[in-house]
This record gives sequence, structure tokens and C-alpha cells, in this order.
Amino acid sequence: MHKKVAFTAMEHGTQADYELVFAHDAANATRQADRVLGWLRQMDGDSPYRISRLDHCLQTATRAERDGADDETVACALLHDIGDILAPANHSQIAAALLAPYVSEKNRWIVSHHGLFQGYYWFESYGLDPNARDRLKDHEYYDACVEFCARWDQVSFDPDYDSHPLEYYEPIVRALFAMEPKSFF
Repeated sequence: MHKKVAFTAMEHGTQADYELVFAHDAANATRQADRVLGWLRQMDGDSPYRISRLDHCLQTATRAERDGADDETVACALLHDIGDILAPANHSQIAAALLAPYVSEKNRWIVSHHGLFQGYYWFESYGLDPNARDRLKDHEYYDACVEFCARWDQVSFDPDYDSHPLEYYEPIVRALFAMEPKSFF
């Protein structure tokens, strides 16, 4: 049986209680890459697209890598839709939150906003403004997000594209989540 904290309300916790919690969290963090890889594998199922959601992520990462993107950016391309597992309606923000402690502000911003930027390709079909992304036109990462979507994301639904398998990207995922996360306190 694992040790338990003494409190039933956080306001009554002691340093020893919180050291126990932090030790548990640190041990849990060592399994983060395994969880993320498992979530990606869950995306390898039936899809209305011509390929699975996993295959879309693999294509996006493969295109980014073949364009010369660095490992962090390739990892973000691979994981940009991981939020679909938990919350499809705001998958971009979920993916960005997962990645935020491990990636640059630029890559976090791109992942967080790629859903809106992808609207450029399909919003008009639903009477929405395909240029809704332009409200962010003055942001320093606007052009990078446009490029991410145009070159890697929106074109990655091709059943004939020769993508790398998930096992190829496993070292990049493991390296990313082995990094010391940035603190947000």
C-alpha cells in the first residue's frame, strides 16, 4: 500500500504531505512518453478520412522532418492532434497544453492555434469566415502557423504518402518528455 497524505483539504497539508505528492508526480512523469505513445496508437482506428488520425499525424511529422524541421517541431507536428483523444472540440488547446512545458513558445502557439488556421481550408463550406485567422495577423507566429498548416497539416490526408511509422518517432517523443518541464508557478 502506498503512503497517503494526512489532509482531506489542501489548506491543511504539510510540507511532508506535499513532498509525498511531488514524489508521486515525478514518478508519474517518467511514464509520460508511454502514455502519449499510447494515445497516438488509439488514433489508429476508423476515421471518416481516407486514413486514420494516427496516419494523419505521422504524415504531418514526416512532411515536417523532410522539410528540415528540428526535432521539437517534428514532435509538435506528430502530436498536434493528440487532443482529439480527450476533447475533439478544442483539440488544439489540449495538445498545446500537453506540450507547453516542453516546447518553445512558438511551437506551443502554433499547435494551440492550428485548428483555427485550418479553418482557412474549410470554414467557407459552413458559411464561416475562412479568414478568421487574420484577427491574429499581427502576431509574431502568424506566418509560421500559416506555413505549418499549408505545408504539413492540411495536405496530410493522403493514403499514398510514404510516412515514417510511429516507432520511427518514438525516440523523439521519449526525448521530448524526458526533458525537465518548464515550471508555470
